Amino acid sequence: MDTVIRVARPEEYTALGELTARAYLDDGLLDFGEDDAYLPVLKDVARRAAAAEVLVAVEGDRLLGGVAFVAGPGPAADIARPGEAEVRALAVVREARGRGVGEALVRACVDRARATPGCARLVLSSQRSMHSAHRLYERLGFERTPDRDWNPVPHLDDLTLLTYVLTLRHTD
Repeated sequence: MDTVIRVARPEEYTALGELTARAYLDDGLLDFGEDDAYLPVLKDVARRAAAAEVLVAVEGDRLLGGVAFVAGPGPAADIARPGEAEVRALAVVREARGRGVGEALVRACVDRARATPGCARLVLSSQRSMHSAHRLYERLGFERTPDRDWNPVPHLDDLTLLTYVLTLRHTD
């Protein structure tokens, strides 16, 4: 069966929120586990969808993963500047990893960024331990931007997020 990437439907928001939260929890990406303040944010797909385009990967009626494409700076963006779009909350169920699902979701974001008027770059943030995601981003042409690394929880010194940029078109 083929994997299809499409816009998430409102009736899928709860399941996608749980899938995203579970992926982050199972991978040990939330410092405080079930008590982490970011967990409700990961689960709140409806809020992401109100300010961004939420995409899902499905195989038949099975949800395999999701991502948010943020078309520019605004309430759903963490680091996007004018002329940039952003990838947020990429998650794939463990059983579907290694099958190109994450890559298909990121490529869908790249396609949307290329189609967004005035968008010259696609940016994203990633935790240090997300090594397979880093390999994916680099394979797709993203480059590290250490000067943009940032910490969403400044009182936790070890939570600096790594940033990446994909240049879509050069601006003069």
